[in-house]
Amino acid sequence: MPQEKHILVVDDEPGIQDFVQRNLELRTFKVSLANNGLEALDLFEKSNFALVILDIMMPRMDGLEVCRRIRQSSTVPIIILTALGEDTDKIAALEQGADDYLTKPFSIGELMARIKAVLRRNHWADHPISVGVRRFGNLEIDFEQRRAWKDNTLVKLSPTEFELLQELALHPGKIFTHEALLRRVWGSEYRSEAEYLRVYIGRLRRKLENNPSQPAHILTEPGIGYYMVG
Repeated sequence: MPQEKHILVVDDEPGIQDFVQRNLELRTFKVSLANNGLEALDLFEKSNFALVILDIMMPRMDGLEVCRRIRQSSTVPIIILTALGEDTDKIAALEQGADDYLTKPFSIGELMARIKAVLRRNHWADHPISVGVRRFGNLEIDFEQRRAWKDNTLVKLSPTEFELLQELALHPGKIFTHEALLRRVWGSEYRSEAEYLRVYIGRLRRKLENNPSQPAHILTEPGIGYYMVG
């Protein structure tokens, strides 16, 4: 089990490292530092972290590749730090499995709010919904075990992916606006980050739909939001 207060901070800028480490340690977090992607992966394999804070542009291996490799074996929360403010860069980070991102420069208040949010989301499994198992065509969802199957094959879902699926599946036919889904799944801190929804809905469709481009389970209501077919 990861130590609840142990965070891996990966950045090649000493000023960022010092700023983040100092402020996290003031809030009783334990911090390990890595200067590049290869060093980060080595540390990650040796310790159990509660969270990874990861820069994108680094020597030897960039943060997106580090994120991709971590996601091959772990659902540990990952917050991306980036000097790249374009939506395409943010979406690329989310596509590789990042849970959140912050654009440099950022304040400690912004960072702590995101840390609090991702750690809160990572504890959803501690409070499962007691509604048993429900079927949606070739899909089966066990809400207590937080697992989903497609054609009787277990589908690997991240905590956020399952929470989004659960929110839709518990209310089949109900159209959720983008803002409502962001608030219910990500938290009240998130109101306008529509790219989170686009990426995560896309990931769910790729994992659960026979034809993601023509979904049968998770549908879009143009200009409004998303809903699940009962």
